Amino acid sequence: MEHVRIEQRGPVAFLRMDRRERFNAMDVAMARDFRKAGLQLARDPRVRAVVLRGEGGVFCSGADLKYIRAGGDASSLGYLSPRAREVPRGYGEVFKQILEYLHSAISEIRRAPKPWIAAVDGMAAAGGFGIAMACDLVVASERASFEWAYGKTALTGAESSTFLLPRLVGFHRAMELALLNPRLEARAALEMGLINRVFPVDRFDAEVEALADRVANGPTASFAVTKALLNEAAGIDRLDFHLDRELENLARSADGQDFAEGIDAFFGKRPPKFGGA
Repeated sequence: MEHVRIEQRGPVAFLRMDRRERFNAMDVAMARDFRKAGLQLARDPRVRAVVLRGEGGVFCSGADLKYIRAGGDASSLGYLSPRAREVPRGYGEVFKQILEYLHSAISEIRRAPKPWIAAVDGMAAAGGFGIAMACDLVVASERASFEWAYGKTALTGAESSTFLLPRLVGFHRAMELALLNPRLEARAALEMGLINRVFPVDRFDAEVEALADRVANGPTASFAVTKALLNEAAGIDRLDFHLDRELENLARSADGQDFAEGIDAFFGKRPPKFGGA
């Protein structure tokens, strides 16, 4: 795995996203490796807690828009389905191939009989935002930020974000984040209820490891049952269905004229002019 690494320290495993030249954004190959690593850690009985981190001062910026704008990579896409070699209508097919892997990994994170901790140091935006919210605990450094970001390029939400966000912060705050897209600094995210704790930058690594050790050395069999019960109470049994709906609708929006305008504006570093299509 080129851009996803696993490190094991006793009962704690660290899953590190490391594609720092692209702000840890996901192309198909990285999303495939993320799914592979996620499944491995979710099902390994020797792992009692997992810490998900990004390298290079960034957590994750979601799907790689530069890669998507270029139409993907035939060598990465071709083995999945013949149609993936052609993107005649827009960008939806490339998004679908990435999201199928990410959504599968998110489903495993939620079902895993062990705690997953997102340790956010730097930016978590769009898909990175959704992946962080899918974890059981979310902690951040003081320099972390959280941004919905999908609407900046006329995309609908994915990576579990439209499912979990109203459950975390309530309906109206979820709508505020989606429609107004504020960039939340760590303290604001804590006050809103998006995350659990904020640590100083110079103590972040040590605090994350101490938290992970505390959880991993706890009654993890009991934690597994508690997590399953809380999932049930929160309606997480519907998550897989909702992930399919997110994928379907984001791919459709990516084939629209507004996304074509949004991605051109993003790389042209200009405000987009959306027409509502």
